[in-house]
Amino acid sequence: MATTVKIFDTTLRDGTQGEGISLSVEDKMKIARKLDSLGVHYIEGGWPGSNNKDIEFFNRVKELELKNAKVTAFGSTRRKDTLPENDLNLNRILEVGVPVATIFGKSWDFHVHQAIQTTLEENLAMIYDSVKYLKSNGLEVIYDAEHFFDGYKNNAEYALQTIKKAEEAGADWIVLCDTNGGSMPHEISQIVTVVKQTISTPIGIHAHNDCELGVANSLSAVMAGATQVQGTINGFGERCGNANLVSVIPNLQLKLGYECIGAEQLATLSTVARYVSEIANMHLPVNQPYVGSAAFAHKGGIHVSAILRNSSTYEHITPELVGNKQRVLVSELAGQSNLVFKAQELGLDFDNDNQQTKKLIEQIKDMEHQGYQFEGADATLELLIRDAYGKLEEAFTLESLKIMVVKTADQPVVTEAIVKLKVNGETVYNAAEGNGPVNALDNALRKCLMQYYPSLQNVHLSDYKVRVLDEKDTTAAKVRVLVESTDFSSSWSTVGVSGNVIEASWDALVDSFRYALLGQSCTVVPDEHRERVGLVNH
Repeated sequence: MATTVKIFDTTLRDGTQGEGISLSVEDKMKIARKLDSLGVHYIEGGWPGSNNKDIEFFNRVKELELKNAKVTAFGSTRRKDTLPENDLNLNRILEVGVPVATIFGKSWDFHVHQAIQTTLEENLAMIYDSVKYLKSNGLEVIYDAEHFFDGYKNNAEYALQTIKKAEEAGADWIVLCDTNGGSMPHEISQIVTVVKQTISTPIGIHAHNDCELGVANSLSAVMAGATQVQGTINGFGERCGNANLVSVIPNLQLKLGYECIGAEQLATLSTVARYVSEIANMHLPVNQPYVGSAAFAHKGGIHVSAILRNSSTYEHITPELVGNKQRVLVSELAGQSNLVFKAQELGLDFDNDNQQTKKLIEQIKDMEHQGYQFEGADATLELLIRDAYGKLEEAFTLESLKIMVVKTADQPVVTEAIVKLKVNGETVYNAAEGNGPVNALDNALRKCLMQYYPSLQNVHLSDYKVRVLDEKDTTAAKVRVLVESTDFSSSWSTVGVSGNVIEASWDALVDSFRYALLGQSCTVVPDEHRERVGLVNH
C-alpha cells in the first residue's frame, strides 16, 4: 500500500504575504472551497492574533461544511516570561473555534538571542508550554520549527532539543521549516533522516523557494520520511514564494508513488491552479509545470509528427491526469503535422496532401512574417483554419466604426465609439463610451450584438497586451495586440496586427466575439419586442 502524504495548504496565510497579493474574506472563502474540493488535508486560514480580517474568516468558514480539509489557525508560541493562559495570541486561536492549531517557535539559537532576545532555556519552555496549553484545550497541534535547517547547521544539538520539547508536550506533528529557503536537497534529506531517528512524532516539511528548490526540497524531505508537506497553490508567498503544491502533489503521486489526493481530485488540479490565480489577480505562467497552458504544448513539426503517432514521445505524463490538455502550436516553424493535429482537434477532414493545406501553411507563415503570433492566440488560429475549409459562418460583418476622443483642459478624457454592423441581414449600430478607445469599442460592439446573441453577456475581456514589433519605426511601428477573453468556464486568446493600434485591437476584439459565437445560431428577437426594450435603432 502506498504511503499517504498529508497536504497542508497555507495559500490563505503564507501565500498572502507574496508581493501584490491581497485576499478579501470572500476571496478566502472561495479559495477554501476549492482547496477542500481538491482534497487537501489542512487549510491554514490565517493568524487570528494579528488582524480582524482573519478572525472574520474563521467565523465564516464554519458555514462551508468542508468535506476533506481541517481548518487550522496560525500563531506563535507564548511570549517570553508570560503564562500561556495569559497569552493573547494563544487564546485567540482557542476563541476562533478551529480543530487544529499551527504554532511556530524558534529552532535557531541565533534567533533566540537576536530576534526574541531571551535565553535558550526560556525558548524551550515557551515551546513546551504553548503546545501543552493548546493540547489541554482539545486541539490537534502542528508545531512549525521555524528556521530549523539553518538552526541545525549552526547548532544541531540545540535545534534537536527544541523539537524534542514539542514532542514532550504532545505535538501531533513537527514540521521542519526551511524558512530562508537556502537549503539544498541533499541537506534536507540528511537532516530529516537524523530527525526521524531522534523523535517518533510524524514529521512535515515547510520549504521556501529562494533557491528555486522549494519543490525539490519538499520531495527530498518526503523521501527521507516526512509525511506532511506544507505549501501554497502556484507557489505564492513572500520573497520568492513557498513550495508549489501544484507541482509537489503530482510529483509525489504520479512520479514517486505516494498517495496525496484522489485521482479524480488530481484531475481538477489545473482548474484549481487557474481559479486561485484569478481570485488572487495574479498571472499564471504559461510554462508552469503540469498546469500551465504551455506545459503540454508542441511547436516543432518533428515533435508534432511524433506525438500524432504516440504522445509519450514528447510528454512525460498524460495531460488529463492533472486536468490539462495537449496543445499544438502553429507558427513559421510548423509543418503540416501541426495543422493536421489542429484540424483533428476541430473534427475537420484534413488531407496532408491537400493543396488547401499547403496554401494555409503558406498563409500562416506569411501572416507571422507580418507580425502575427499564433502560439498565444489559439482562437484566431481556429477561426483561420475553419474559414480556409469553409467551416466558418460569419456571425456579423463590419460596415463602419468611428472613435471620438475629447479632452478639455480641466476635464478627463472622454472616449466614444460608434459601431455599425450587418447582422442577419440587418444593419445595426450603437454608440458607447469607455475607459479608452478599446473599452469603448468593446462596449459598442457588445451593445450591437447582445440583441441577437444574448449569451455574450457572459463574455468579458480578462487581459489586453500591446507589443511594438519594430521599435526603430517609433510611433509608426506595427503593433501586435493580444486579447484574452473568458466566459467563466473557459478562456481563449486572439490576435490582431496593424500599424494602427486601434485597428489591431479591433481585429483581436472581433475574433474574440466570433470565437465565442462558434456553433451558435443567430437568435433574432421580434422587432416589436426589441423596440419595447430599447434595442431597435431609429
